[in-house]
Amino acid sequence: MEILIVEDEQTLGRAVQRGLIDAGHNCQWAKNGKRGLEEGLTQKYDAIVLDLMLPELNGNEVLKQLRAAGVRTPVLVLTAKGSVEDRVEGLRDGADDYLVKPFAMAELLARLDAICRRVQARPSTEMTVGPLHLDLTNRRVEREGKEIVLTPTEFTLLEYLMRYAGQVVTRKMLCEHLWEADWEGVTNVVEVHINRLRGKVDRGFSESLIQTVRGRGYVLRAR
Repeated sequence: MEILIVEDEQTLGRAVQRGLIDAGHNCQWAKNGKRGLEEGLTQKYDAIVLDLMLPELNGNEVLKQLRAAGVRTPVLVLTAKGSVEDRVEGLRDGADDYLVKPFAMAELLARLDAICRRVQARPSTEMTVGPLHLDLTNRRVEREGKEIVLTPTEFTLLEYLMRYAGQVVTRKMLCEHLWEADWEGVTNVVEVHINRLRGKVDRGFSESLIQTVRGRGYVLRAR
């Protein structure tokens, strides 16, 4: 799995990173809340291990902003704040699990596996990112209560962008997901469909949800 660690304490951060790598995972380590939020918003991770008492931006605020942007990456809070009130606040802010320091590495690994299994076992049939709502069962899309009629390809494209809301999705990922085709890097078919989708989803509204990240791909994000 690709895992993001957000932890400012150097010794603990190194120990967690080493334990996860030894268990076969790939890890990125952000050493403050601001950097952790940037990573969580722009990169695709299977799980995030998040401390709460962080410099620049505390962990609760990181959680709130990730969830507000539509990022659904499973988050395991790892903190010394172990009161019932702290646990309840973390879970309400969007955490999937809560582990109090000190802890055993084996338990951390087991909890990460568990929250990732839960996400994979229960794929959502409805998704909401800011004012945009998608219903997979009825193949229906609405923004601020207004129905948006999409072609099957546009619907599949929007679903994919919403599943990775707040994170950059590359042209290669979109091409391979939509058409199960090898990426040649020379066709503008993705851009054509994105432009058509953007015209339907964003036209007539003050906020543009589908954004181009120059040289990388696209991101669907709401304030």
